[in-house]
Amino acid sequence: MRFSPRTLWVVLAAAAALALPAAGFAANCTTQGEMLPSDRDALAAAGGRLSVAVAQQDFDGLKASLLPAEAAEWEGIRGAAEQAAPVLKGGRIQLRSLYLLDATMLTAPADTQFFCSNANGSLTVTITLQALPPGRYAVVLADALGAPLAGQIGLILAWDPTGAAAWKLAGLSVRQGTFDGHDGVWYWTHARELAAQEQPWAAWFSYDAARWLLVPVDFLSSPNLEKLDHEQSIIKSGPLDSFPLTLHDGDRVWKIDSVHLDASLHEADLGVAYESTGVTDPAALRTEAISVLSTFLKSQPALRGSFHGLWAYAVKDGKRTPVMELPMAQIP
Repeated sequence: MRFSPRTLWVVLAAAAALALPAAGFAANCTTQGEMLPSDRDALAAAGGRLSVAVAQQDFDGLKASLLPAEAAEWEGIRGAAEQAAPVLKGGRIQLRSLYLLDATMLTAPADTQFFCSNANGSLTVTITLQALPPGRYAVVLADALGAPLAGQIGLILAWDPTGAAAWKLAGLSVRQGTFDGHDGVWYWTHARELAAQEQPWAAWFSYDAARWLLVPVDFLSSPNLEKLDHEQSIIKSGPLDSFPLTLHDGDRVWKIDSVHLDASLHEADLGVAYESTGVTDPAALRTEAISVLSTFLKSQPALRGSFHGLWAYAVKDGKRTPVMELPMAQIP
């Protein structure tokens, strides 16, 4: 199983190690407005209880609610919940959306899509889950209203028919909903402005920030998010096909492997992964990182005004090492 401290995401799938059939198997989804009252009430109760447990750091309650087949994954999900604390601090949990997913027709684990439409079919949300075993599942989205970081929670629940049948915890994702007081809509608007000003790199990563702030999970798509993705995809001269990026710094040449949105410090930072010369002394490694970040910003100066700072990740022999984070004002 994977645990990513960048997005506080843990997916628990008992059969994830099995060979997968072809992706894209369609299954049934019911939105909360179309659910039977009994299903809606049960999901709301389970989702609300687990969201509050994450916010209150109730690890005993979370562990007791973990899907039995995933007991070995407890340390990963506990770590995700621990890192969620500052994101949810000061907020009051309120449920946003419920989706009931029926994958009982599967005969083996499969990458599965659920198309979740409202009553008149005017809005469809698509949920894509990988290596999903047969069964009944639910996705619960919740917000920490009033939290300074506007925390938002995504839960995957699995129906456990054994013993006292109940909804059990099968996945957790927590993200903040703002960077420095700006939400996803603000970043989306900002991305459009930057694109119009022909600042493709700053626009591209502003779209990334908007998407990251709008929903707490990566497996959900909606018409709005598809529109955002389309706007981002038509940006010309952006970073999509630019890597590896070679930059000249006097007699030195730096090779940038990738750049990505990095919210490790709850700020709108970008992570820059570069090929290190192999220096190991901390001072020398720091000097190298500053040179790389400075050279990179000189090549893309519009990033200074749109993001908080840069992370430097040194890559050597396939190993990536975080070196430092610097606010833009401290990068020469």
